[in-house]
Amino acid sequence: MQQPVTDSGYSWFRLVLTLLVATVANAGMWAIIVIMPAVEAEFATTRADAALPYTLTMIGFALGNFVIGRAVDRFGVTLSLIFAALAIVAGLGLAILSHSIVMLSLAQLLVGFASAVGFGPLIADISHWFVRRRGIAVALVASGNYLSGAIWPMVLAGILQDSGWRAVYAVMAVVTLVCVIPLSLALRRQVPEDARDAAQLASSLNAQSSGLSPRTLQYLLGLAGIGCCVAMSMPQVHIVSLCVGLGFGPAVGAQMLSLMLLGGVGSRIVSGLLADRLGGVRTLLIGSILQCLALFLYLPAGSMVSLYTVSLIFGLSQGGIVPSYALIVREYMPAKEAGARVGFVLMATILGMALGGWMSGQIYDLTGSYQWAFINGIVWNGLNIAIMIWLLNRSRPRAPRMAVQPL
Repeated sequence: MQQPVTDSGYSWFRLVLTLLVATVANAGMWAIIVIMPAVEAEFATTRADAALPYTLTMIGFALGNFVIGRAVDRFGVTLSLIFAALAIVAGLGLAILSHSIVMLSLAQLLVGFASAVGFGPLIADISHWFVRRRGIAVALVASGNYLSGAIWPMVLAGILQDSGWRAVYAVMAVVTLVCVIPLSLALRRQVPEDARDAAQLASSLNAQSSGLSPRTLQYLLGLAGIGCCVAMSMPQVHIVSLCVGLGFGPAVGAQMLSLMLLGGVGSRIVSGLLADRLGGVRTLLIGSILQCLALFLYLPAGSMVSLYTVSLIFGLSQGGIVPSYALIVREYMPAKEAGARVGFVLMATILGMALGGWMSGQIYDLTGSYQWAFINGIVWNGLNIAIMIWLLNRSRPRAPRMAVQPL
């Protein structure tokens, strides 16, 4: 009898490589937040218009999760990563050459689309290599997005101050090219068909318990994802601009963002461990409630110390939400469609981030304050909580506990 393919030593080695790729590939998503005040000043635009490149980045990121996720199902993760790395470099190059907010926004659309390879597609791929420890595996790979957000803003802030935002993008292009393509070649091995078939059977049993078709559940999760991520986007997208407006400066805002995302990494790891015991639905519901409570704490915060504290609390509260969507997909939906299904649901969460980032900028322009933007996020968060409670009440997932052992 052969050694188990899932939850094996190779599975954990592949997880480490995947996390490294995710940390680099996701950098383009966070760099635009760091340079947003510089872009606003250079192009003499409003706060809402300065957020447009971020919004286009997230729209591209959302579409990329779905399109590249389908490509991973069909062509494998290695070819998808190589294509995406080249596209990221092309998008960054176009951004460097841009001389208007519209040109920069279109370049960011490409950057966001290609950077998506480091999120949903990698999460879907690693989920095939784990069964008993799928929760923590998915959470760790999803943490690559937050690690990227925690590391790169700190690194890029110094380059931004010394050489400007175009130098920031030049450095990112080189790092992406040098790191992502070589690492992608080490991920060529594929999961055997019998392991995929066993996962398919387990998800079919869970789907029967919910009474929902995969398509219906997919759309329901997408709606929930939009709700939670409109709420999530307010602190993540506008914390740097908030600090600039309060007179603390962009470097302080970048530090708060890094602290928030480091807290998110810890939250994702704990949530992954929790999901291996409670399942994706319960874990997502817990995270969503905690996120809502953390958003309330932002309302009275105004000093530098209070914002540092609340940003850490927010990160520790919400980090496990988005990976839980991927776990629910794998618990209830066909394994052979993991890339496309995970990609669709994560696309919805990212569209929520894009919508929330734009809405918060508009609310600020109308009111001169972020208070109503936080309240708007709390309301959207309530939609996600309601959907998760409803889904939990009608289903009892039966996640498999034994690793698959091919004959």
